[in-house]
Amino acid sequence: EITDVDEFTALSMITAFGSLVSSYSKGFVVIGEPYDTRNPNVPDPVTQLTCLDASIAIKPVFEKFRTVVITSATLSPLEFYPKILNFQPVVATSFPMSLQRACMCPLIVTRGSDQLPLSSKFQDRQDPGVIRNYGYLLLEMSQVVPDGIVGFFTSYIFMEEVVQMWSEMGILQKVMKDKLLFVETPDVIETSLALDNYKRACDCGRGAVFLSVARGKVAEGIDFDRHYGRCVIMFGVPYQYTESRILKARLEYLLETFQIRESDFLSFDAMRQATQCLGRVIRSKSDYGVMILADKRYNRPDKRNKLPAWITQFMQPSHTNVSTDIAVSIAQDFLRKLSQPISASSTESLPTNSLSTFSTPSIETKALWSEADVISAVLKNMPASLENTRWESLLTAQQNKKQRLD
Repeated sequence: EITDVDEFTALSMITAFGSLVSSYSKGFVVIGEPYDTRNPNVPDPVTQLTCLDASIAIKPVFEKFRTVVITSATLSPLEFYPKILNFQPVVATSFPMSLQRACMCPLIVTRGSDQLPLSSKFQDRQDPGVIRNYGYLLLEMSQVVPDGIVGFFTSYIFMEEVVQMWSEMGILQKVMKDKLLFVETPDVIETSLALDNYKRACDCGRGAVFLSVARGKVAEGIDFDRHYGRCVIMFGVPYQYTESRILKARLEYLLETFQIRESDFLSFDAMRQATQCLGRVIRSKSDYGVMILADKRYNRPDKRNKLPAWITQFMQPSHTNVSTDIAVSIAQDFLRKLSQPISASSTESLPTNSLSTFSTPSIETKALWSEADVISAVLKNMPASLENTRWESLLTAQQNKKQRLD
């Protein structure tokens, strides 16, 4: 008889792990990692059960419910998700945003002011010219963007290398003349403290820059609404670490099971993460901000076509292949215009595809509207192709009620 179960905690964890391993024969794999990929020089062996097939988790939902609606701002491209989740959609559509004004300014910055291409590719990320141009992009944006700027890097290692080189080049000292600088770390407490101080700097009007990492805590769950995020910069394309054993096993499984090529999945995942980062600054219809994708690879069709409609609808052709100095000029003009009070004329510059699929002509404003007046106006402006029987019955009922009161 066991009197103290706590003494056998390690044994119970091993038996629970064995039960999980024996529960599934397909879609899972046991992988042993000799060290943590974030600290490859420190031995830290880990044995983990990894799920390679996302359709296993969502299959019970499809079996239990007759109708399932999957919606998100990062479901792009739509045709990729039915393959990964192994289902046949009845309806698949992408909706653009319907806003009072064009409140987003997406930019693809492919080169610096010296025309040197920008890229976070492994062979280019140590290039002092590329690092310097990334730094001058942040520096010049901090001089024209009010309040808060959020920068995302592809990994902690890349961010540490870039920040160190910026410090040696004197770029950080120049940035801090205009705004305070805060950096995300793997430590949750330090990151929370940095976020609090970042928001205080924005609240007092000093302005600040917050540097973080795609797939990190900030990129996944922190909102930079209003003045906390007037500009977001994605430094590079956030690909996963391709030497990870877990990623290699999943890529092999997707190719064998769903015929999804390695390059297609890696590009899809990277653009989904980039979209997640860009969306941190637009959290309501009153928000506005500049979205900068700083890498020449974003201008390729295989990357740009994977951006969701709510971003591409505001992306003008002249904003897809610009240098740092042009991007700064465009951002300055955009922010100067958007900082003004909203007027009726500000909606004229909206792209036509940014409006909702159902729109009616404007109705003349009256001081007082009765319910019957509203229904009459809706019927008058409703397209003839739409079913309006219910509105007509409501109008008749309101007119009869008014006659009885008279």
